[in-house]
Amino acid sequence: MFLATFVAFLPMRLQYPPGIVLLVAAPVLLGWIAWDHGSWIFAAGLFAFVSMFRNPLIYFYRCARGESPKVPT
Repeated sequence: MFLATFVAFLPMRLQYPPGIVLLVAAPVLLGWIAWDHGSWIFAAGLFAFVSMFRNPLIYFYRCARGESPKVPT
């Protein structure tokens, strides 16, 4: 979460490379959390993940549906 907070403070044009790395790494880390700590902690982590990455997740969801959403600048 600290890295995601740091990335959020960057200007939008500099957020993409580290943000993509965090977005790809999150499912692996959430799986590890679920394995070690159980489903309630996993649910809290999943809630935090969706909260922090809601705009990229909405963008990828719309792309998957065949829409052409605009990328924020």
